[in-house]
Order: sequence, then structure tokens, then C-alpha cells
Amino acid sequence: MSEYIDRVSIAAQKGYHSLASIKPQKPIPGGMRFYCESGLVDIYFYAPGLLRFNFQVGKVVDYGLLVGEPQEVECDVVSTDDGVILTSGELTLHIKISPFSFQLLNGGRVLLESSNDRSIEGFPCFYPFACGDEATWQVSLALKSGEAIYGLGEKFGRLNHRGELITSWNYDALGVNGERSYKNNPFAWSSEGWGILVHTPGKVKHAVGYSIWSHRSYILQVEDTNLDFFLFAAISPAEIIDTYTNLTGKSPALPEWSYGVWMARAFYRTADELLDVVKEMRAKNIPLDVILLDGRAWHQPETRFDFSWDPIRYPEPEKFIKQLEDNHVRLCLWEYPYISTLSPLFNELSHRGYLLKTLDGCPYIHSWLPEPFSRSLPHLQPSGIIDLTHPEAYDWFRDQHQELFEMGVAVMKTDFGEAIPEHIVAYNGDRGRRLHNVYALLYNKCVYEAAQRYGQGEALVWGRSGWIGSQRYPMGWGGDPQSDWEGLAASIRGGLSWGMSGAPFYAHDIGGWYGNLRDPELFVRWTQAGVLSSHTRFHGRGPREPWIFGPEIEEIIKDWIEYRYRLIPYLRSCEKYACQTGLPVMRSMALAFPQERAAWVFEEQYMLGSSLLVAPILRPGGCVEVYLPKGHWYHLGNGERYTGEQVVTFDDVPLNELPVFGREGSWLPLGPIVQYTGQLNDFNRIEQVWVFGRPDPRSGLMTENIELIPENDGRYKLKVPEGVRIRQFGNSD
Repeated sequence: MSEYIDRVSIAAQKGYHSLASIKPQKPIPGGMRFYCESGLVDIYFYAPGLLRFNFQVGKVVDYGLLVGEPQEVECDVVSTDDGVILTSGELTLHIKISPFSFQLLNGGRVLLESSNDRSIEGFPCFYPFACGDEATWQVSLALKSGEAIYGLGEKFGRLNHRGELITSWNYDALGVNGERSYKNNPFAWSSEGWGILVHTPGKVKHAVGYSIWSHRSYILQVEDTNLDFFLFAAISPAEIIDTYTNLTGKSPALPEWSYGVWMARAFYRTADELLDVVKEMRAKNIPLDVILLDGRAWHQPETRFDFSWDPIRYPEPEKFIKQLEDNHVRLCLWEYPYISTLSPLFNELSHRGYLLKTLDGCPYIHSWLPEPFSRSLPHLQPSGIIDLTHPEAYDWFRDQHQELFEMGVAVMKTDFGEAIPEHIVAYNGDRGRRLHNVYALLYNKCVYEAAQRYGQGEALVWGRSGWIGSQRYPMGWGGDPQSDWEGLAASIRGGLSWGMSGAPFYAHDIGGWYGNLRDPELFVRWTQAGVLSSHTRFHGRGPREPWIFGPEIEEIIKDWIEYRYRLIPYLRSCEKYACQTGLPVMRSMALAFPQERAAWVFEEQYMLGSSLLVAPILRPGGCVEVYLPKGHWYHLGNGERYTGEQVVTFDDVPLNELPVFGREGSWLPLGPIVQYTGQLNDFNRIEQVWVFGRPDPRSGLMTENIELIPENDGRYKLKVPEGVRIRQFGNSD
């Protein structure tokens, strides 16, 4: 009995009490309205394959996390002696009135149900539904043995979160070495064919088969006034992500230049230092599209961030940007939504009420260091935070970008955004408890709208933090990896995890952001992984240019950068598919091959789109084990054909090579080598097409100017534009 008491106390110690029963009140479209001790509960089909549980206690601020409207869904509602049954198509939801619990079936198979973890005396170890005294909720779900759980945002550890305690709460994580992360999302999906989204800006804890609590239960604890969550049911993870992004928004298309190489360091100290890098890249014929002026690089750090250029280093910023334009390079500028107390703007914004406030009505001052050290870092001064819930403050912050965009700035790096404390008060009446996570969405939305309004017709942000719906304002990069092999591996997992959470585009800092980058082998392997990602940026403390390790390494990196530019037609086809379906450009094995459990454990290899399997090398010596899924695969380097459903070990892979495989039935459109994306045009966009075996219309490729033509034998061949060469891998028969 003592063991039971100990386990129950995990829930009870926070003051949770069971929502023991509910009472049917009346039918509503797609389902039923109930009443329980917490108030009204609407349970209904929101769309095909999508159920909503909406517990309504009080009125809260709606931050627009949902964009998909409820649909008319045919639903049969049947009352029974012990509950209510909702049926729509193959889905059946059994809602038990007392004790309040549920069971969801798909085609008669139990897909998901409330936690069935019981003590030896027969008591439930965790209430199916519970609420707390301070606007907190608990939901307990049952897990099956072997069931894997994915998603929950940008997480740098294992992709399968089974056994973990995950907190959906944005942090300045200061690296990629722990559970804390910059981009969180309380959206998860199971290998069993269901998913869950907690619709909230609040903190959510996920005990995902966390053995200290219950290895057989998924226990969610939600901090918000209301409890609102969605259940997804689908035949594949891809379908779940499609439904999720229908609900929270699809990504818009990206500018083509974003697929070129971005060059950065923390940081270029003067205009001449940056321009020297651009000129050297051009002189060496190393392709480049975007260069970054990072934090401290373009303004006075003591007064940041006030949108003003440092008049000493940049007396004529328009002239400086024109020099970049003359070299066909776009400029990215760093920013954050904080304003130093040393800036003259601070008092003005405070007087207008544009800053977040403390409980006593004073401007909240964020300090990175405690007193008396708070001003010891010139670039991290005590600062106010722009209140983006204030319509006038939002418009002011958006419109401050106008001058920058009109002078030729192409894109803003929207750094930080995770510093909202729980105790502040916003203009809209919310406390930081509800604003903290969603602030990232408001921040990136605001700057994205500035780019739409004042930019050059192609909107983009380069954002660090994110929340539900962040895919609507692309895109994100992984923050601050350590410059070592584990930093590289964690960066790849972070990108794959974010993609499994509904965000299709991602980049990581090639070379790592902090620590000493002294290993040329690591630099090359990171470059290869960065080139074979959604987006490609070199960045870190200190130089990250291709020549930093001498001519031999420079030549290898140059070759891979050139290959990056050849991939642009293929990456644009991946983008088109991502914008329609929500599927990420970089797809984990569990997402791409949900029927092959053997593939799931290979969490650092991934599909780049539907054609290429990438196996990054993550340790010195050039060794890697690759799992090849069912089917046949062609090694891009030597053309060798491999049979799938096996692990292949590669030893001593030369530094200039990487195991990359083409999937049989797919093809790879390649463009020319150019020095910047502006040299691409409709006439030379595709130079060559690599075909892996016989083309298959199920490949998922959406390539312009390439058609699949059926033949008499039921097979297909590719029709390509005149002048485009085809390289055939394998026997075309």
C-alpha cells in the first residue's frame, strides 16, 4: 500500500484532484457537450480524424494558434448506460461518465485510452482527468510496450521521447546539450497512429512513459486556465503532420536565395572585415548568397536594440549595403526585442506603455547577470522587453524595420525571445505564465510582417525561438551548438525533432557556435551535414570561412558548397511538397519509414526529401553504420546498388565523400554550379537529372518541367526539357 501512496503522491502533491464524473448536457455539431465540476466540456470531431476535448472554465486571450476552422463531420452520437459513444467513419470514441475516462478505437482496434496503470489494490495510480487549485490540469494516457513518441519541438537528445520527462517551455538553452530548447511545441505523435496537441500558450510537462512515474503512461500536466487538447488519428505520421499543419497553418514559400550559402561569424567587427570575406569568397569562386552582421556587429552594444547603426563603424550604411549588392550578396541583420535601459528609447517606450510591466506597473527590467555584475557585459545590458500584445507597440516594432529593409537589408535574424518571466503583466492582461512561450510566435510574426510590408517582396525570418504555429513564419535555426562531434550530432537531432513537430525548414551552425573549432575533419563533416540540410549557414565564435584550415580543406568545402547550389532545384521541389503537406525537408527514419521499426533507432541519418538518404559521419575516422530501408538504394558516389532492410558499415570514408543514397524509383534534379542564386534562371535551372532505377509516380517529387510518361508495359519514363542530361543509376530494365 505504501508504494501505491508514493506513486499517487506524484500527482497529488501539486494539489490535483480527480474529475471523477461528467454529465451529458446536449449534442453539439460533431459530438456532445458535458458538464463536470470544472465547468463545461465539449468533446467533438473538429475535422476528419481530429477530435477536440475543450474544458471551459474562464475567458482567456486567444493568440491565434489555430487557423483551421472546424469542419462539418458526420458523427453518430449514442448514449449508453455508462457513457456516450461518438462514431465518425472508422473512428469510435467511448466516453465513460464515471470514472471519467475514454477509449479511442480505429477500425475496432484500440488506438488510445486513458491510463490503465493501477495499484495492486486496484486503485488508479493516475487520474484519467484531474485539475489543480492554480489553473493546472492533468491528463493521463495509456502507452503500449514498444510504442514510440515523437515531436514536442526542437529536442536535441533522443528523437523517441519514451522514458523522458519533457517540458514545453522555451529557454535560452545556452547550447544543445540538455532537454531545454529554444523551440518547443506541445504536439506529439505515436508510432501507433495517434497524436496529441495541447492548445495552450502555457507550460506543459510530458511524462512520456517516464519510469519514475509510470513507464506505461503518458501523463500531461498543463498550466492554463482552460484545458484544450486535440487527438489525431491517422494511418501514418505524415497524415498526422498534414492534419496538424492544416489546424495550425502551412508554411509559405521561401525566397530562392535562402537556399544559397549563408556566411557568418560572431562577429565581423567592422565593415571592412566583412567585405574582405565577401571579396575573398568571390575571388576564390566559392558560392555565397547571404552574409550576417551578428549581435554587437552593426550597432552600439550598450544601447541595443534600438535599430540604429553604429555611426563610427557604419557612418554610411546604405553605401556599405550597396557594396554587398554589387557583389550579389544579401545582408542579414541581427536583432532582439529588448531595449537597453541606456538607450534614449527606453524612457520613450516606457512612457508610451510599450514595455512589459511588473505587478506594480513599472517597466520590467530583464538582467542577464545579478547585481552588481549586471552591466559587466556591454552587449547584455539590463533591458526592457517590447510588449507585443500592445497593438501600438507591435506596430511600432514592425515599422521600425522599414528603414532597414528599404536601404536593402534582406532578412532579420530574430534572436532571443525566451526571456519573459512568469510574473510580468502584459497590455492584454495576461501574465508571463501565458505569454512566455507564445511571445516567440508574436515576435517572429511581427518581423515577418515587416519583411512582407517593407522588404523586397520575399519574406523570411531567421528565428531562434518558436511555438505552436511557428511554421507560418519561416524559418528556424538551431541555437548555439558546442564545437565538437556531439554538438554536430545534437544539431541534426534538433532539426529532425523540429521537423517531426510540424516545421519543415531548419539550419544549424556549421562548425558549432562556441568552443574552439580546431578540428578540420569535424569542420568538413559538419559542412557536409549542413549542405545536405534544408538550409546552410556557417556560423560561430571566430572564423568559419572555408579557408581557415588551409587549401586542401578549402577545396573540399568548396566542392560541397558547389554541390549545394546544384541541389537547389531539388530543394525547391521539397519545399513545394512541404508547403502542401507540412512534411519537413529533413525527415527522420521514423517519419519517413513508419512501418520499419528497425530503421527508427538510426536517429541521426535522415531522408532529404523523398529521394536522398543522408548518413552524416559523426565521429573521427570516417566510419558510419547506415540502415537502408526496404527497397533498393544507389550510392551517389560509386553508383553501387544496395538491397534494403540491412545495415551497411562504411569504414574510412574519404574526407571529401559522404554516404548518400538515391531511393529506387525516385530522381534527383540538379542545377548548374553558380556563384549566387541570382544566376539561376528559367533556362538553366535544371542541368542534369539523376534517375535511380525506373521512375515511380509514388516518389512524392514535385519537380517543374519534368514529367512522368506512362509506357505500354505499365512503367514510366521521365520527360525532361531539351538539353537536360539524364544520368541513369542501375539497369533501366
